Amino acid sequence: MPQTAKTLKAFAGRAVLFAALWWALTGGAPASWAVGAPTVVVATLLCPGLPGGLPLRPGRGAVRFLLFFLWHSLRGGIDVASRALHPQMPLEPGFVRFRWRLPPGSARVFLADITSLLPGTLSTDLDCDSLTVHVLDLRLPFASSLRALEARVADLFGLDAPGKEG
Repeated sequence: MPQTAKTLKAFAGRAVLFAALWWALTGGAPASWAVGAPTVVVATLLCPGLPGGLPLRPGRGAVRFLLFFLWHSLRGGIDVASRALHPQMPLEPGFVRFRWRLPPGSARVFLADITSLLPGTLSTDLDCDSLTVHVLDLRLPFASSLRALEARVADLFGLDAPGKEG
């Protein structure tokens, strides 16, 4: 396949990926495309490594990750809503330092990004050793939740299961 055709195919793939993401985030609202269309174009132009350079594992790895993410988003959303509606709002916010077991690269960045999409968590800093996450309640088992998420990200990227923490 000529290089121009490969470039166009990669560009089209990125555009479809970002359009699908926009559609999912906005619930498919037609009015959102006034902002969404230019956003998709800019994102497509600014991210030349996607999807060809993003080593995602198609098929079962993606399905397993999506099911895991949806389940944990639902559970987390219910937890955050119940805390917000509780008269005493039982919170103990703080920061958790999570040591990477994933190799450097796209999988780590994806883990940091996806962590921020789960209710009650926000990635605040990442470096070569760890990810710092702000959590709503330090009493919850965030370390095990983040380890489970890291294992799913490894599966999604076709990586070996992350080894034990050192």
